[in-house]
Amino acid sequence: MDLQHLKPSREQDAPIYLQLYRRYREAIAAGKLQPGDRVPSVRSLASELNLARGTVEMAYQMLSSEGYFVARGAAGTVVSPRLANLAEPGKARAAVHSAHESHRPQAAASEVRPFQLGLPALDEFPRKAWARLAGRNLRSLETVAMTYPDPAGYAPLRHAIATYLGISRGIACSHEQVFVTAGYRGALELVRHTLLQQGDLGWYEEPGYIFARQHLARAGMRLAPIAVDDEGLDVALGQRSAAEARFAVVTPTHQSPTGVALSLPRRLELLEWARHRRAWIIEDDYDSEFRYHGRPLPPLKSLDRNGRVLYTGTFSKVLFPGLRLAYLVVPEAHVGKFRDRADHLPGPGSILPQAIVADFMAQGHFARHLRKMRALYAERRGYLFEALTRTMGSALQIQPQAGGLHLLAHLPPRQNDKLVTAAAQAAGLAVDALSHWRLRKSPQGGLLMGFANFATAAEAAAAVRRLRDVL
Repeated sequence: MDLQHLKPSREQDAPIYLQLYRRYREAIAAGKLQPGDRVPSVRSLASELNLARGTVEMAYQMLSSEGYFVARGAAGTVVSPRLANLAEPGKARAAVHSAHESHRPQAAASEVRPFQLGLPALDEFPRKAWARLAGRNLRSLETVAMTYPDPAGYAPLRHAIATYLGISRGIACSHEQVFVTAGYRGALELVRHTLLQQGDLGWYEEPGYIFARQHLARAGMRLAPIAVDDEGLDVALGQRSAAEARFAVVTPTHQSPTGVALSLPRRLELLEWARHRRAWIIEDDYDSEFRYHGRPLPPLKSLDRNGRVLYTGTFSKVLFPGLRLAYLVVPEAHVGKFRDRADHLPGPGSILPQAIVADFMAQGHFARHLRKMRALYAERRGYLFEALTRTMGSALQIQPQAGGLHLLAHLPPRQNDKLVTAAAQAAGLAVDALSHWRLRKSPQGGLLMGFANFATAAEAAAAVRRLRDVL
């Protein structure tokens, strides 16, 4: 394999080590690197690509921790022979596009497409501050960053998260209650292994966050779809239709994907149900940082007096998804149980990205970035809203939302949103169908459209005109 194909670009959005990590993964997926192939040493690759050794080391650590690379001492590092069990590249690519394959994240694409969900405004990320902190952490590599990482996460980052949640979200917790995880799925895995058993029944919002639903279903959880209305999750319906549930997964502050907030009476009703049934509430504080009307609503966790709420948040939207970092706040009485289970799970990975985020928060960059992005997203949301209203007229009914990074527009009754989005995606537009986010069929279709990367009103208007042509 030509090593120059691995060379990262300093003009890309992601840090250099993440670009290198992705290039290797893509090469393995495409069959350019085969199981058992030896890869260059850190020293030789750093010299060949003119990179810092620490940068290459970080990428190799991530690839090793995820099972792509295997270190064999003096024999060098090789692509894991276990990857031979995967389908051949041609077959794998065909499977991705199969009509029977489960819905996949749009964010997996290598470029940002119009309306793409799940991405923050990459053009406004404070790259200089981030690069400065990254360089400082690489230059002052401490022994703690070179030994086995704490499965619960880097301690300074856990302290920073606990402080941030206390100030901005009204959650009083110690850093011992905070567990850093490899993305939101990592938080779900930690909860599942600690408190749940395979086959347990749980309430799931209908419609609800598709990728968490798929993850739980594949892990053997049974999910009961509970309808969402203008007040959020219908708790009474859940009690009638799935009274024996052991957990509920909710997005109460900004429901995914409808954007409604769980009303106070239903919050109290949900908490009482969990107390009475000794059930668990997994609260995903989805997009809570980005609210454009009034102050952010308090999380459900701030009302929890019986230790039944497990609070999760992620850095994917507030920083960038390539970090793959999230956090879980557990009830104080169960810290020991979670700690014991975390010792037997992969954990959040390398300390270095966690250390950069910890410094980013401690030095005030995080708070400043959030303030800037709230104003920016309110403006970019306006670009898309105005373009849809002006160009589409009554063809789309836009769902009112107080926050978040996408708009939901309902189609006329009986119009198939999956067919519409398939045509739109074929035209290069990354709109998504509301039906993909449902467990049950519904006559009401809709389009989910991200707006975070529309830098100007003209960009939004041009994308909406392309969507109009598809419709």
